[in-house]
Amino acid sequence: MAIKQLTDEQVRTWTLEQKDRWWLENVWRGNMPQLTLRAAITGMMLGGILSLTNLYVGAKTGWTLGVGITSVILAFAMFKILSQLGLAHEFSVLENNCMQSIATAAGYMTGPLISSLTAYMVITDQTIPMMTTFLWITSLSVLGVLFAFPLKRRFINDEQHPFPEGRAAGIVMDALHGGDSSEGMFKAKILAATGAFSAIIKLLTSESMLQKIHVTVIGIPEYLDEWVYRLWTPDRWDPRQLTVRLDTDIVMFGAGGLMGIRTGASLMLGALINYCVLAPWAIWHGDIQGELSNGVMQYGFRRITVWALWGGVAMMTTSSLYAFFARPQVLVSALRGMLPRKTPEQNSTVLKDIELPGIVFVVGIPVIGGIVVALANRFFGVAVWQGLLAIPLIFIFTLIGVNSTALTSITPIGALGKLTQLTYGILAPGNIRTNIATASITAEVSSNASNLLMDIKPGYMLGAKPRQQAIGHVLGIMAGALIAVPIFYYVFLQHGPSQLITDKNPFPSATVWKAVAELLTSGLSNLKISSRWAALIGAILGIVFEALRMGTKGRFWVSGVAVGLASVIPFNTCLAMFLGALFFWVAEQNWRDPKSVVHQVVVQNQEPICAGLIAGGALMGIAVMLVETVLQ
Repeated sequence: MAIKQLTDEQVRTWTLEQKDRWWLENVWRGNMPQLTLRAAITGMMLGGILSLTNLYVGAKTGWTLGVGITSVILAFAMFKILSQLGLAHEFSVLENNCMQSIATAAGYMTGPLISSLTAYMVITDQTIPMMTTFLWITSLSVLGVLFAFPLKRRFINDEQHPFPEGRAAGIVMDALHGGDSSEGMFKAKILAATGAFSAIIKLLTSESMLQKIHVTVIGIPEYLDEWVYRLWTPDRWDPRQLTVRLDTDIVMFGAGGLMGIRTGASLMLGALINYCVLAPWAIWHGDIQGELSNGVMQYGFRRITVWALWGGVAMMTTSSLYAFFARPQVLVSALRGMLPRKTPEQNSTVLKDIELPGIVFVVGIPVIGGIVVALANRFFGVAVWQGLLAIPLIFIFTLIGVNSTALTSITPIGALGKLTQLTYGILAPGNIRTNIATASITAEVSSNASNLLMDIKPGYMLGAKPRQQAIGHVLGIMAGALIAVPIFYYVFLQHGPSQLITDKNPFPSATVWKAVAELLTSGLSNLKISSRWAALIGAILGIVFEALRMGTKGRFWVSGVAVGLASVIPFNTCLAMFLGALFFWVAEQNWRDPKSVVHQVVVQNQEPICAGLIAGGALMGIAVMLVETVLQ
């Protein structure tokens, strides 16, 4: 059935009380089952498992992906099949929505593991105890929930912002449960098939695993250019040392399919410039130092990125910040959100028995905020006053982040983190631990709050109970922490912090956090002259690219963030993501007829295909690394 919504004129002219009363009378589904035991168990199970995909993708790209729609399709199919077998009733639409709230919260809470905490451990060369990490990221995530729900009243109930990714999830759930169930089962079959295919490919590319089970004959080479080097031995420049290769990482192919052709092409442009032009020049100039091994000078990704990241980080930073400050309405709206409502008509009590009670925020934010400050002081040496200052900064940055997420589904965690790092670079100069830990508080909490609001949106569209979604978020956080934290330690930290960042797992987000913290605490004087020039040029280009993009209303396709990101991701990973984006763009351009088989299978199911490729390959990749660790 069609989802009911207010007209644009009603959104502009109606008071909040009128909007709440309309929602209560036309959308709210009363006592339809929502946070049932099976919804909680299913959400925690799927969320915990799918959170591992964010560990894998985050280690490769620095990004976390939403797992909401993937979990929705899987849960729908699972209970549909159980219903047909007479073993269970079908999921209600609100059970599915609550389940995806739990799964989404589990996926997003992994953010610190691939960014701030990894950067902290690499900088200090100390492994944070697992229980400390568990307590830290759980506290940050719960604080994000507490900051998210008060803002729901303004951004979702009153201003009716779209939150595009969340709206898409709501539409998918409405279609699955209110329309032809065969379409939902078809999507589930596609997701399962692509997931199995991706998992098999990932297993067959693991030479060490195949050796252990003595089936190397069926193995697939990790890189598809090996045959070239059997015929040609490079004399001076070996592209392999520059990571200029074609690999079989189908997970990154799927990730590219989700990012779109403009971002994928920008990433590829940045990779070509960085690895095919700048890196060879820096090697020739002596700014990138190699290591002599068996009479051959070796370079590789880690040595290249130490030099190359400065231009990329500068470009990402100025591009992100320009996008903020070039849209004053975002800042004005954020500041307006800090002020109380002016008239009684703007304060509605219609949903007081349905919304999460205000006392939860009034008590919860100081209590959980105090716990976070205490943990920062106890485990990271952050002065209490510095930790306390981070709490109001969370509110300001959350308002800014939510304005971006509400309109574009893009949560600018990179820019928010750098703003905090800059703030504490001034307040606590020379203290690199404080710089990382305090930025982790503000950036991770505001990012989590913004992302969870995107997850609350479909619940509002479908008539769900916000209180039960809030409980679901906390359950998801616990599920993600219980699974993702131990796996992170056993898979990625087996050789200590010094081996966390590798060519295969570059942890781009952590690399950027680390670089910015080191720059702010040590100064530009420690950088090579060429790196300083690269940072200056990158900063200028970031502003130029973003200004052109905004000035042409999106017709200028180059993204400064994506171009800069290529400096901290190996060329082969950039190429795989570009090919994924290119594949789905070509399919969309060439098979526009809705009746064609390719359009129905590929174009209309781009998201299930990509989600399957990511989930299957990522989970198999984590499983292979875990088994290899156990069998060592």
